[in-house]
Amino acid sequence: MQLRIVDGDLLDQDVEVIVNAWNRNLFPWWLLLPQGVSRAIKRRGGLAPFRELRQHGLIPLGGAVVTGAGSLPFKAIIHVAGISLLWRSSEWSIRQSVRNAITIAKQRGFPSIAFPLIGAGSGGGRPDRVLALMQDELQTIEFDGEIRIVRYRPTA
Repeated sequence: MQLRIVDGDLLDQDVEVIVNAWNRNLFPWWLLLPQGVSRAIKRRGGLAPFRELRQHGLIPLGGAVVTGAGSLPFKAIIHVAGISLLWRSSEWSIRQSVRNAITIAKQRGFPSIAFPLIGAGSGGGRPDRVLALMQDELQTIEFDGEIRIVRYRPTA
């Protein structure tokens, strides 16, 4: 595994698949005001990934599902349920989200994947703690490819 920590925009990464932290599909996509990565996906990639995501039904906490990428240049988007119904992330939900996203990437043969800091935005987790948890969990997983964890920094 090649693990890289980068600063920038998740949607600008040169990878095959990205990860989006999502709300478990409890609330319809059209009822929510998407934030963070979801907002960026909606603005730049359109609504198709969210319409497809809804068809998956309720996602268990820490679970992951894959959809198309809309008009984004990726092969897919892996959506993880990294926050609870109280809009909080936990060590367990972060670790499970990472593990399940990598499982999908391996099953689908994606050689490169980029993660945001799962649960650090709407989930209330401290970015440094979330990064440490994600790095620690990734050390326990075999993946024959590139993994990027992207710390969001606006581009000029």
